[in-house]
Amino acid sequence: MSDKGAGNHSDVTDFILAGFRVHPELHFFLFLLFLLVYGMVLLGNISMMAIIVTDSQLNTPMYFFLGNLSFIDLSYSTVIAPKDMVNFLSEKKTISFVGCAAQCFFFALFIVTEGFILAAMAYDRFIAICNPLLYSVHMSKRLCTQLVAGSYFCGWLSSILQVCVTFSVSFCASRVIDHFYCDSYQIEKISCSNLSVNKMVSLSLAAFIILPTIVVIVVSYMYIVTTVLKIPSSEGRKKAFSTCSSHLGVVSLLYGTVSFVYLTPPSNPELRKVASVFYILVTPMLNPLIYSLRNKDVKQALGKILWKKKALH
Repeated sequence: MSDKGAGNHSDVTDFILAGFRVHPELHFFLFLLFLLVYGMVLLGNISMMAIIVTDSQLNTPMYFFLGNLSFIDLSYSTVIAPKDMVNFLSEKKTISFVGCAAQCFFFALFIVTEGFILAAMAYDRFIAICNPLLYSVHMSKRLCTQLVAGSYFCGWLSSILQVCVTFSVSFCASRVIDHFYCDSYQIEKISCSNLSVNKMVSLSLAAFIILPTIVVIVVSYMYIVTTVLKIPSSEGRKKAFSTCSSHLGVVSLLYGTVSFVYLTPPSNPELRKVASVFYILVTPMLNPLIYSLRNKDVKQALGKILWKKKALH
């Protein structure tokens, strides 16, 4: 496809975020809804990080990964939600070219990193259940740090490639992105350039960066299930499963909502937007609840903090 009728991408200084196609009267309601959910994201994830940092009993690989998961959930919601809330109350729902590229970069960075952190957590549960006697040897502090650093590096590499190909295109007359944030797919839709390189990069990222995380999670749980089913007592099986049920819930929630977004037909953009809200705001809000409600150690740590505060009063 040629670039006729369009200037180079450098001529574009800003974009318009179409957001949700609802009556203007509902924008304030959406603002309040986003504010409430984002407030719960902040409260839940900051509380989780504070509990993990302050309680020495939670100084284990599992909680080291969980603390990073809370930071990532908090971060990618923060990349999207505040700008949305401003736009809900604004006449001009614009975002600068640089702001759009930055939003795209950081969102890709954190969402890909989260996939790798969840894979590292699956591997941690695999070692804990399948090789408990060698757990402290296999899951050393050094390895955990390397896994987290590697997760961020893969997220950074993925986001650099995604942003470079997305914003190297030329744009048509329209600057309207049919979404409530700078989604690379919607940005490419208003391009006049040949997108074969973009598609190739997206497929490569899915094959070499995203797919391996899913494989690690699936294989880890195949071994976990096989090992747990060999435990003779029902109480032992229940205890073993309970140690990974929270992680499995978080994985299902994230990959379920992301899959739903990308399997939703492009002809129904409003449904895609609603589904996107789930993995941008609802999943980060629910993750701390899933871990705190189903995890005895976290509940005990929270209880100790609350008891100390009560004693001080």
